[in-house]
Amino acid sequence: MAATEQLAPGTGPGVRLSSARGRWILACVVLASGMAMLDGTVVNVALPTMGRDLGASLSALQWVVNAYMLTLSALLLWGGAMGDRIGRRRTLVLGVAWFAVASALCGLAPEEGTLIAARALQGVGGALLTPGSLALVRSVFHPDDQARAVGAWSGLTGVAGALGPFLGGWLIDGPGWRWIFLINVPIAALVLVIAVRYVPESRDAGAADAPFDRLGAVLAALCLAGVSYALIGSSGGASAVSTGLPAVAGVAAGAAFLLVERRRAAPMLPPSLFASRLFSATNAMTLCLYAGIGGILFLLPVQLQVALGYDALQAGTATLPVTALMLLLSARAGDLARRVGPTPPLVVGPLIAACGVLLMLRIGPDASYVADVLPAVTVLGLGMSLFVAPLTATVLASVDPEHAGLASGVNNTAARVAQLLVVAALPLAVGLSGEAYARPDAVNTSFHRAAYGCALLFVLAAVTAAVFVRPRHVRPRLADAPKPQCRSHLGVGAPALEPGDRR
Repeated sequence: MAATEQLAPGTGPGVRLSSARGRWILACVVLASGMAMLDGTVVNVALPTMGRDLGASLSALQWVVNAYMLTLSALLLWGGAMGDRIGRRRTLVLGVAWFAVASALCGLAPEEGTLIAARALQGVGGALLTPGSLALVRSVFHPDDQARAVGAWSGLTGVAGALGPFLGGWLIDGPGWRWIFLINVPIAALVLVIAVRYVPESRDAGAADAPFDRLGAVLAALCLAGVSYALIGSSGGASAVSTGLPAVAGVAAGAAFLLVERRRAAPMLPPSLFASRLFSATNAMTLCLYAGIGGILFLLPVQLQVALGYDALQAGTATLPVTALMLLLSARAGDLARRVGPTPPLVVGPLIAACGVLLMLRIGPDASYVADVLPAVTVLGLGMSLFVAPLTATVLASVDPEHAGLASGVNNTAARVAQLLVVAALPLAVGLSGEAYARPDAVNTSFHRAAYGCALLFVLAAVTAAVFVRPRHVRPRLADAPKPQCRSHLGVGAPALEPGDRR
């Protein structure tokens, strides 16, 4: 029998985690999140193989990544609001089914244009299922079990992220890169069966009358699309006219978005949140940090495969220490921030990450994995482990508790936008254009330039923390902020935090 009962968030007895049904619900949300995570883990690793197979240019490969990030970034907040309004299980089911169909289209794409369009559709599905999975955990389980359920969800999806490089590399080198998408179809079918049979519906009773900010979502998407198209087109050698017009349209859409959000009663991005200097500063840090992470992890697999001759499995597993360290240390870093305040980890963590990126200057054609690659990714992982959890906790502590879900949603969107823009801009900034991504010397030179730029972004984030994140502004609230649970949320391979319901 299908699960039909309705649960209001925070009310009713809820489902016990130790029950058979509780375990099925946990399996459902872990598989749903893990499906998107596995897909995101391996796309960067597959780019060189895709390029050779499809005869795709670098700009086309950038769009393979950014088409997904564009729709995900523009619709993530909307997806969380839809779950509150029409039901979180219903939204999750819709997102999983959508993601599965789009994945099948990706796997069957005969040429680059179809693949890019299918990736954009995947992003829509991701925007529906991503906020819904954790929202279900927080709204369906018994209050006494929610902390354990969130921890189990976080750890198990983290394991999925860790397995991604192994599975993805094996698929790319074995059956082929198309299977990194096609494998989502049977996983999605299993999730749908479990969701319909075992997961109860839940929704926010107060959200039914709240209007969707359709205009805001459309303007945000047009802004991101126009700017991204202009940047990617420039790196691909397009004319000034063909890139200038989209750039102007994107900037105009961004300006219109800001005006609309100021005047709407229920905006997608409430300007009032940014009245908090701490909230503004931490989101500025998020833009810098996730641009740095997204940029270096976008080009590192290309460097390893093109300049060093790694196969897909070797390139995919090369960054495994980052995931392992995040799983082992992020929770401890969150506890450290509670004891000493967020400023030290938010200053020291980015600086350590910058050192890790600068160590990547040693990664060249004759580099050894043990002597050159491993130390760099290990130091990067240590730095990320130190700042990711305190950053999210500080974002949540910078606003009133009733706005914590919205604040975390805005912060997650900022991370996705940073990844989107850096993938669009970085190849142009470092001189990697046209077919140069297939030439070892060109890739090696551009990668080293990118390392300097990404290290600078980490340093800027550390400076921002030192100037604007003051203990007296955070410590009273930080102790009461929801404890962040870390998992590797892969958009361009970058870890992120999802500590609360995305609304």
